Amino acid sequence: MQLRKSLVALTFCLSALAIGVQAQSGGTLRGKVALANGDPVHNVKVTIIQLKRSTETKEDGSYEFQNVPAGKYDISAHLERTPDILAKAEIASGQTVTADFEIRLEAVREQVTVTATGSEETTFNSIQSVTIIGSLDLARKNPISLGEALDHELGVAKRSFGPGSSRPVVRGFDGDRVLVLQEGIGIGGLGFQSGDHAEPIDLLSQDRIEVVKGPATLLYGSNAIGGVVNAISGHNEAHKGVRGYVTGIGGTTNNQFGGSGGIEFGTERWLFWANGGGQRTQDYKTPIGTIENSFSRYGNASGGFGYFGDKGFLSFSYTADRRNYGIPTEPEEEHDDDHGDDDDDDHGHGHEMVRLNPRRDGFQFRGGFRDLAAPISGGNFTLQYNNYRHDEIELPDEEIGTQFKNKSFLYRAVFDQRRTGRYSGSFGFSGLYRDFTAIGEEALAPPTTQNNFAAFGLQTVDFEKFALQFGGRVERNAYSPDGLRDRSFTGFSGSAGIRVGLGGNNVFVANYTHSYRAPALEELYNNGPHPGNLTFEIGDDNLDRERGNGIDFSLRHNSRRLRAEANYFYYRINDFVYLAPTGNIEDGLIEANYAQGDSRFTGTELRFDVGLTNNLWLLSSLDYVNSELTNTGTPLPRIPPLRARVGFEAFAKGFRINPEIVMAQDQNRLFTTEERTAGYATVNLNASYTYTQKHYAHIFSVNAFNLNDKLFRNHLSFIKEFAPEIGRGIRAVYTLRFF
Repeated sequence: MQLRKSLVALTFCLSALAIGVQAQSGGTLRGKVALANGDPVHNVKVTIIQLKRSTETKEDGSYEFQNVPAGKYDISAHLERTPDILAKAEIASGQTVTADFEIRLEAVREQVTVTATGSEETTFNSIQSVTIIGSLDLARKNPISLGEALDHELGVAKRSFGPGSSRPVVRGFDGDRVLVLQEGIGIGGLGFQSGDHAEPIDLLSQDRIEVVKGPATLLYGSNAIGGVVNAISGHNEAHKGVRGYVTGIGGTTNNQFGGSGGIEFGTERWLFWANGGGQRTQDYKTPIGTIENSFSRYGNASGGFGYFGDKGFLSFSYTADRRNYGIPTEPEEEHDDDHGDDDDDDHGHGHEMVRLNPRRDGFQFRGGFRDLAAPISGGNFTLQYNNYRHDEIELPDEEIGTQFKNKSFLYRAVFDQRRTGRYSGSFGFSGLYRDFTAIGEEALAPPTTQNNFAAFGLQTVDFEKFALQFGGRVERNAYSPDGLRDRSFTGFSGSAGIRVGLGGNNVFVANYTHSYRAPALEELYNNGPHPGNLTFEIGDDNLDRERGNGIDFSLRHNSRRLRAEANYFYYRINDFVYLAPTGNIEDGLIEANYAQGDSRFTGTELRFDVGLTNNLWLLSSLDYVNSELTNTGTPLPRIPPLRARVGFEAFAKGFRINPEIVMAQDQNRLFTTEERTAGYATVNLNASYTYTQKHYAHIFSVNAFNLNDKLFRNHLSFIKEFAPEIGRGIRAVYTLRFF
């Protein structure tokens, strides 16, 4: 009996000692979040990124984490529709560390990305190169289309058939090789299919756009060889009270007018939200005149609700997007149409003007769990249904030439492994069912269903001085067209990367990627005139899958007075699918077969920002892409030329001013059907004033573009010969944010 009592006492003492040691093994992190004027901000999400631990600030702006394991951490403070604020903290056992944040509504240069690995990490530490465009810059730019909004970001250009159809080109990759997502999942549009098709994303309602450059095939899809563009609207955490925004836009040169608004209402567990708005532009003006039929219109609405508990969440949302935009037409061709000529083509290279009216309805259901004390600590799943359709309407008779319908159901699940020592990672699966139909003059491909399934994983081993990352993806695509041969493709993509800290706020990143891409539906089955790509296209259902190998190197520096980045990439893609002209002319268009050949893409991206004083920065960037078919040395079509950007950014209390010069060299590396595009330099001036109160922020901004009224042409435009870029103009934006 005495022995039993002694054992019980000993056990109690050891347990108490263990608890005491455990209590001393962690530290405390606390601080406050305030506006620039000192007013505290509540309901700001503060995250210890490496630990995936988050909390929200209280009414007085304070936050606190207890029992934080000893180590070095990146801390982020995020308030939706404002730039992330980052800090670093080193915590020792039993120590209390303070990290305060000041929310500033001007642009910043380092943020937090969720797209690169599926979970939060800083862009500085990301293995892949990431560019983030926040809501402030999205409003300041021309947000009528996705390509216009992202043009001239580092490594990103725009492809267009007029302003309404503009789409991003990443490192020279276009179409099916750049994956456009919203909240990490497909939106069901046809922007990848044709140069005159738009991406149905409302830019003014987004919290930010993340562009992952380089092969992002592991997490998102085998067709993301060029990169991923992911629009993130937020609405993923409950918060008490009301927050929202109202934005108004007006501009000259294209008579732009529009606005957007959104509101969130939350309790401790529930969140309800709604957004809506629209824009319209008339035909835009250039130094040589007005480009006819270049107008754009769009309207949108979205809403949803969600329950967010301590260990899990469920949410539902609905999005409606309605667009109407014109396809510019050569003036002399339109004149011929007035005299009765009625044959052959449309879409700007024929005798009829055309407008498109894309409509999309999207339904999304999301759920997940988190912070479990189990080998699988968290996970999330998404179900998405998209009903997309558009008509190509011939003017002035308003007759429908072609109808496109693209219905898709997508699902995606990702599971987070519990961090064990230096090891962490995630794995998951995704799939797609697509039902595509086209009826009318441009029904190039038969009705086709597509099935896709993939399984993937990403693992990280994080040492203090360096980190290793490995990943793999197996994906199958199957096509079933009416009346033609079924095709299916299965392939593997894999990667290995390393990040090495060099000391002094420097980091070196290198990664190798092996990728595969199944031919797109259009490449396999198209057969007929396709004015949207200016070709008479002949598909080939014998095409093989593309296989690529690539390397990326990045050297980064981030300190108080200097932020710099140098990227180099080299990709070699075997059996690269491209349109090969035959020399024949069909229906007034160049006849081209979908063919395959080995290709090479190489290039560099440089960014150098230096703080000349506390309130004055010199900003500069440069990017270049060189690509060709290796067996013939023929340059590939629509590759952006060497581009550069130089400017200053000055701050004074709530004022910000940013004059800049944007330059591009002439493009004389030409595909067989291309013509040389001259170089140019344009002058822009951006200015803003921000006035903040405890629960409100007013942002007034002005964007004066092409101040030198330079006549210049975008080499990636299908209609650059008769439709140069927009002339001198001014755009004014007012935004009210309440939180």
